[in-house]
Amino acid sequence: MMFNGYNEGLVEAIRGWLKEDVGSGDVTTAVTIPVGHESKGIIHAKQGGIVAGMPVAQLVFEIVDPNLTFTPRVKDGERIEIGAILAEVEGSTHSILTGERLALNLLQRLSGIATRTKTFVEALGGLPTRLVDTRKTTPGHRMLEKYAVRTGGGSNHRFGLYDAVMIKDNHIKGAGGIAQAVSRARAHIPHTMTIEVETESLEQVEEALQAGADIIMLDNMAPDLMKEAVRRIKAKAPHVTVEASGNVSLETIRGIAESGVDVISVGRLTYSFESLDISLDLNGKKEA
Repeated sequence: MMFNGYNEGLVEAIRGWLKEDVGSGDVTTAVTIPVGHESKGIIHAKQGGIVAGMPVAQLVFEIVDPNLTFTPRVKDGERIEIGAILAEVEGSTHSILTGERLALNLLQRLSGIATRTKTFVEALGGLPTRLVDTRKTTPGHRMLEKYAVRTGGGSNHRFGLYDAVMIKDNHIKGAGGIAQAVSRARAHIPHTMTIEVETESLEQVEEALQAGADIIMLDNMAPDLMKEAVRRIKAKAPHVTVEASGNVSLETIRGIAESGVDVISVGRLTYSFESLDISLDLNGKKEA
């Protein structure tokens, strides 16, 4: 999703998240702020990083109150420093405070993912290997979290169980082997869909090659074993994409890439990250 138009599903999701937070009404604001009071809210960074989710934050405030004016000061993908002003939101103080937490929660999490992704991308600097995410996302937030990965310079793996065949260890066990699993998959999927096979040994790599896999994943392989697997795959089937996965860290990712793999998938982009510290302060007020 590129946010060149609001997705209907995202609108409905935000309405649900607002209902979860606001319920029957923002009690604190209702009993402390006079009706008709207006303010300008300044959204600013208390930590440096990569911004992601500005259009989402804007959409939250628009859904809370279409009369609010949201003015972004930065764009998704920009690197910001501490103290940077990200946006201003102006209008009803009640509306600003009601939407504040959800807007910030989303902005902080997505920016944290984008920032985390950027560090991995930078660790691969100068190498052709692509960095991709996984399905290890927060339920209900996959579309947004994968968007944040792209914003940080990474790419997306499959979005769900529906858009590619990925034969893992349990599928291999259930099917009776790699050859059987690939053969059955090939007989049922459209020609436009790829088949990926997870392998843990050179023997399984050979089986996947023989079976005609489009993508071969090298799962948790030691560096020397991974290099040999890549050599064999590229020698016999240079068109096959080679993916590395499992326990990838900032300390190991470059060495993994130097083995010659085409893609490295990293689950911790979306499950092990630090949200960026972003805040909203009311700055002055306009008389009602």
